[in-house]
Amino acid sequence: MKQYLGIALGMVAGGFLGAAAVTGLHAQAKAPVYSVTEIDVTNIDAYTKEYAPLAQASIKKSGGKLLAAGQKVTSLEGDPPKSRVAIQVWDSLEQAQAWRNSADYKAARMIGDKYAKFRAFTVEGLPQ
Repeated sequence: MKQYLGIALGMVAGGFLGAAAVTGLHAQAKAPVYSVTEIDVTNIDAYTKEYAPLAQASIKKSGGKLLAAGQKVTSLEGDPPKSRVAIQVWDSLEQAQAWRNSADYKAARMIGDKYAKFRAFTVEGLPQ
């Protein structure tokens, strides 16, 4: 009887370990989400001094990571954006949306709207 109990406990423990491993692998395979923003800046000095630092701080605070931002955009096909492009990476679409709806970003955006027009979208990345 003790032998069967030991086998049963071993099977249960193995099941829990297997489930934990599968959950961990699934979390690692989740694809990132990239946010791409085209920015038509009308006053570059005010934009970079007043808006950009606030927006960048809100991205970091919300868990995003700024991958690229700037005016050096080279077109491979078609017309390039007029001024700037910014690219961020997020763990999920929900995280990116929460950032855009955050009080910090909304306050920064009120300033940014004085100096630029924005066009933003997200694209799901591929699991790495």
